[in-house]
Amino acid sequence: MSAVNMTNAQIHPKSAHSTSSPLPDTLPHINPITGPAMDLYEDGYSDPVYHAKARILNHAIQDIGMGRYQWYLFVVTGFGWFADSVWPLLSGLILAPVVNEFHFNGPFLSLASNIGLLVGAVFWGLGCDIWGRRWSFNATLFIAGIFGLVSGGAPSFVALASLIAMVGVGVGGNLPVDSAVFLDFVPGSHQYLLTILSIWWCLGQLLSSLIAWPLIANYSCASASHCTRSDNMGWRYLLFTLGGITLSLWAVRFFIFTLLESPRFLSGIGRDADAIETSSLTLEELEAPDRAMPGKRSSSGERRNIISKNSKYDTGHIKALFATPKMAWSTSLLIAMWGLIGLASTLYNNFLPYLLSSRGAVFGDGSLYITYRNQVILSVIGVPSALLAGWAVELPYIGRKGTLAIASGLTGAFLFATTTARTSNQLLGWNCGYVFFSNIMYGVLYAISPEIFPAKDRGTGNGLTSTASRVFGVLAPIIALYANLATAAPVYIAGALVIFAGNLALLLPYEPRGKVSI
Repeated sequence: MSAVNMTNAQIHPKSAHSTSSPLPDTLPHINPITGPAMDLYEDGYSDPVYHAKARILNHAIQDIGMGRYQWYLFVVTGFGWFADSVWPLLSGLILAPVVNEFHFNGPFLSLASNIGLLVGAVFWGLGCDIWGRRWSFNATLFIAGIFGLVSGGAPSFVALASLIAMVGVGVGGNLPVDSAVFLDFVPGSHQYLLTILSIWWCLGQLLSSLIAWPLIANYSCASASHCTRSDNMGWRYLLFTLGGITLSLWAVRFFIFTLLESPRFLSGIGRDADAIETSSLTLEELEAPDRAMPGKRSSSGERRNIISKNSKYDTGHIKALFATPKMAWSTSLLIAMWGLIGLASTLYNNFLPYLLSSRGAVFGDGSLYITYRNQVILSVIGVPSALLAGWAVELPYIGRKGTLAIASGLTGAFLFATTTARTSNQLLGWNCGYVFFSNIMYGVLYAISPEIFPAKDRGTGNGLTSTASRVFGVLAPIIALYANLATAAPVYIAGALVIFAGNLALLLPYEPRGKVSI
């Protein structure tokens, strides 16, 4: 028996509370199963039966604690953050040598990548609320790895752009699905680890930059004139390497780790009997809310198989996220924040190597070696920021909203500061500040959204927010096609948008700090 393929008894020891006296006929504020109402929706939820069952599951998962299975899950879900960092960054890393070889307008490569990411966010995010987490969890990395590997042999720009778009279809589903998977199994006392998962995003940046540095610098054409494939193999070697790494991560997920289907998802589709197999509860305990409130069965309470005739998508999952004025306000703000930050960060980040090179060239030090050396330095800066974010979100009076607002404000400030640089070292210094605080911002943003969304609609909520980010991500290279990137205008726009998005975080009606997601 492998370390991660444990029996249910090993993963979920029987809760001491589950053998206590039977549930009363009503649902009091505190009872032996649900415990105190310390969840994020303690002031009420539109589906009272689901809410009660979610509290029962929360109590059982908290009793289990942060065991070996959950820590393995921290690693394998981190692969999704890793891929989401590596592949969107790639279009910027390979931009200069690919343009030299294929002679096209650079932003079109970013456009192809972002279109794929948009499709992936919609398909996998919304889909994992239909057919479950396991299918999406195992498919996304496989698609990214296969097409990433094949793209290294692209004979033309059209072929490369098409393959990169297919990579995006796989990568675009990683964060919406993986954040839902992790949050479905982790106890409320350890939800802050969802923020720290962004350390995998930082490690992805670092590894891809370290690999790109020698390959692009030593195996690339010096200019666009007479640039042949044999003289310009660096970017192809990079794609082969990162594609192989992504496939290896998929193999670990698929062949070594066994992902159990989420008990929250199973209960949400009416499969309570299957949900208790991955929890410490009895069927009687989990079905108690149905008996206690016979006139109010859950809207998702009709039993269905994961893949069946009635496992089609409808607007019910979207409507549930806007079921009350408070939820509608929260969901709308999250979508707006993701969209604004997606536009700002894609516009700036996707052309960061180009920006460093062009600004460096003005100062006489814009070589590929210096450009990718600086990219590695920036990637290293991001690693400690993930740990700082995990600490900050648990601070009293600051929490998730305060950390996100502060980090966004400082990110915007450093973006503005880059326009004052007069040497490449000054520009690098300002960018270090930008990368440090933007990684905190993203770490909290990636965590607060799935924490706020209820589990039965979490994939859909993650899909909507990711879609907003990807839609504006598609617009960013289109803007770049018609804007003068040699000016500071894109930086001013990006900085203002990030600061505004951070202020929106303060208006969120829910603060996940100290509360358990349902």
